[in-house]
Amino acid sequence: MMPQRLIKPLRRSLWLGAAAAGLLAACGFQPRREPELLFHSLALTGFAPNSPLASELRRQLARTPVQVVEDANKAELVLEALLDTRDKVSVVSTSAGQVREWQLRVKLDYLLRTTSGDLLLPRTELRMSRDLNYTETMALAKEQEEAQLYRSMNSDVVNQLLRRLAAVRLPG
Repeated sequence: MMPQRLIKPLRRSLWLGAAAAGLLAACGFQPRREPELLFHSLALTGFAPNSPLASELRRQLARTPVQVVEDANKAELVLEALLDTRDKVSVVSTSAGQVREWQLRVKLDYLLRTTSGDLLLPRTELRMSRDLNYTETMALAKEQEEAQLYRSMNSDVVNQLLRRLAAVRLPG
C-alpha cells in the first residue's frame, strides 16, 4: 500500500496532466500527420543519378500507399525533376585565403504532370541553404556535420514536396 503522503502529489500530477490534455484537445491542436496523397502511382524522372533527393523521396513515399513506378507510361502522375543539385559556396574567408564559413545549398526544380502531358503543377523551385562554420583543426567533425546538414535539407525539401503533392487534385 502506498503511503498517504505520496498519493496526494500523484493525484495532483494526474489532474494537471488530464487538464493539459483537455486544453490541448480543446484548442484544436493535432500533431502533424503524413500528407494524404490522392493518387496511386508516381514516376520520378529527371533526377540526377544516385540523387540523395530521389532516394529520400522514395523512402518517404514507401510510408504511403503510393507506388513509385519506374516506367512513366504506367504511372498515374509523373514528377519531373528539371534541376537537382547540391553545392557548397565559400561565404567567409581569411586574408590568407582560408575558408571560415561555407553555405550549403540544395536546389530542386520540378513539375508535375499526368502521363498524357496535362500539367498539374508548373515549374516549381525549392531552395534550401544552411551555413557551416569551418576550421581546419576540426576537418573530420565538420565533414560529418556537413553530411548531416545535407541529409536534413534533403528531408526538409522532400517534406515540402510531399505537402505540395497532397494538395494536387487529379483532373476528372
